[in-house]
Amino acid sequence: MNNKMSLVAAIAAAAVVVPAAATAQPVTGYGSLGYSHHDLEGADVGAIQGRLGARFNPYLGVEGELGFGVKKDDVNIGGVNGKAELKNSAAIYGVGFLPVAPNADLYARLGYGKSEGKVSIPGVSAEADGNSWNYGVGGQYFLDDKNGVRADYTRHDFEDDAGTADVWSVGYVRKF
Repeated sequence: MNNKMSLVAAIAAAAVVVPAAATAQPVTGYGSLGYSHHDLEGADVGAIQGRLGARFNPYLGVEGELGFGVKKDDVNIGGVNGKAELKNSAAIYGVGFLPVAPNADLYARLGYGKSEGKVSIPGVSAEADGNSWNYGVGGQYFLDDKNGVRADYTRHDFEDDAGTADVWSVGYVRKF
């Protein structure tokens, strides 16, 4: 009796899994390289940003992001002029895609990241880092089967009431 139940369970599982596997789409990869403008509370800095992602189907994916600061901003601390900079940032996101045309998508991202920065005034400098929950929206348009452009907005909500950052990004994206 147990062997018959096991056989029935195996057949039922195969009836569900085999058609799903036959219609499953392959995972596609992509990468992007671009510029991001970080509007921090009190400083506007910029970074070169790279992303690598995997898209599991037309609607869901995951991506990792690294950024390295390239634009500093002038700041005034207690009447003393100085510079603020983003040293680096890293994050990982879950991504939901909404295909709106054969070569265009809208997307929403939710993730967690870490940013490191530095503020310098004559004779003194201080480094800071913070972890943040990040969320945002954007769109991408492919010019051909592989190459496209993307633009997005992401809000970084730093832990421990350490403030927020509004990040605007634009870049080149390539499927592989």
